[in-house]
Amino acid sequence: MPLRSFTAPSPTVRAVAALSLTQLIGWGSTFWLPAVTGPAMAAELGMGLPLVMAGPTAMLVVMALASWPLGAVFERHGARPVMVLGSLLGALGLALVGLAQGPVSYLLAWAVLGLAGAGMLSTPAQIAVTEIAGDKARRALGVLILAGGLTSTLFWPLSGLLQAQWGWRAATLAFGALVLLVCLPLHWAVLARRPRGTTATQVPAEPVPIDRPRFALLAVGFAANGFVTWGFALTIIILFEASGLSHASALAAAAFIGIAQWAGRLFDFLGGRRWSGFATGLAAAALFPLSFIVLMLTSSFTGALLFALVYGMAGGVIAVSRATLPLLVFPAAAYARASARLAMPLNLSFAAAPPVFAAILTSAGPHAALWLAFGISLVALGALFGLWRLQGDRRSA
Repeated sequence: MPLRSFTAPSPTVRAVAALSLTQLIGWGSTFWLPAVTGPAMAAELGMGLPLVMAGPTAMLVVMALASWPLGAVFERHGARPVMVLGSLLGALGLALVGLAQGPVSYLLAWAVLGLAGAGMLSTPAQIAVTEIAGDKARRALGVLILAGGLTSTLFWPLSGLLQAQWGWRAATLAFGALVLLVCLPLHWAVLARRPRGTTATQVPAEPVPIDRPRFALLAVGFAANGFVTWGFALTIIILFEASGLSHASALAAAAFIGIAQWAGRLFDFLGGRRWSGFATGLAAAALFPLSFIVLMLTSSFTGALLFALVYGMAGGVIAVSRATLPLLVFPAAAYARASARLAMPLNLSFAAAPPVFAAILTSAGPHAALWLAFGISLVALGALFGLWRLQGDRRSA
C-alpha cells in the first residue's frame, strides 16, 4: 500500500490510546502496588501491614484535597500542563517510596503520589479527553474507562514478577522510570495545547456557574456509591465464606466480580448510542441494592455468582457514569471545573471506606457490613433519581 494512502489516527484516537496506556501505568504503579508488594514492604521497613496499606489511603486523601483548587487551573490552562507536572510528581513519588527507610518517609512519599494523582489520574485524563473529543466525548470516555478496567489484571502479575526478580524497591523504582519515560512524553505530545474553544491570547471569561443542587446530588450519589464499591470489596470474600461457601468457592465468586465489572463497562460502551447516560447510571444504581438482596436471600455458590454478576455489571456501568454524567448535567465550559470538584468527595469516600468497613467487619460481623452497603446504595440511588427529576424539570421548563 502506498504510504500516501495511509490515514493518520485522529487527535481523539491518539489521545484516548495514549491516555489508556498512561492511566494503566499510573494506577497500576501506585495505588495497586502494595496489594502485591505490601508484605515485603512491611517486613523490610519494620511496619505493620495496615500501616503499609495506609499509603494508598493517604494518596487518595491528598488527591481529594488537591482536586478542588485544580478545577480553575484545568479550566484556564487545560489538562496538558497539569498532567505533565503530575507525571513528574508521579516519578518522584515512586522514587521516594522505593527509597523509604521508615513510616515517616514512606507516608510522605505517598503524599507526593497523591499530588501526582490529582494531576494525572482519572479526572485529569477525562478532562483531557473532553477537550479533544468534543461532542464524541462520551464514547471516547467509554473507551478510556474500559481500558482502565484491566489495570489490576495486568499490573498485579507484572508487579509480582518484578518483585520476584529484583525486590520491591527496584520494582518501585522501575515503575517510577516508566512513568517518567512513557507517561510524561505522551502527555506532552498528544494532549491539546489549550482547552477547546480558546485561543492562545484569549482572556478567560467569567467562569460558567455550576448549579449547586445538581452538583450536590451528583456528589452525594457518586460518593455514596464509591463508598460502597471501595469498602465492600474488602468484605466480599469473608461474606461469601460466612454464607457457607468454601474458601476456594468464595475466591472464585469474588474473582468473577472483576470480569463482570469489565463486561459492564463494555456493555455501556456498546450501548452508549442507544441509551442516555442517565438511563444507564440509574439502572446501575438500582442494581446495587438488588445485588445485596440476592446475597441476603441465598447461600449457594450459584447465588454468589448471580450476586457477582449483578454487582459487577453495576460497578462497571457506574464507573463510566462517573465520567459521563457531568457532561449531561453541567455546561461544557464547566465540565473541567465540575469534574475536578467532584473528585474531592469521591476520593475522600474512597479513602474512608476501607477502614470503616474493616472496623464494622471486625466489631459487628460481615452481615452488618452488608447491611451498611445496602443502606448506602439506597442513598446513592435516591440522589441520582433526584438529579434525574431535576434534569427533567429543567428540560420541561
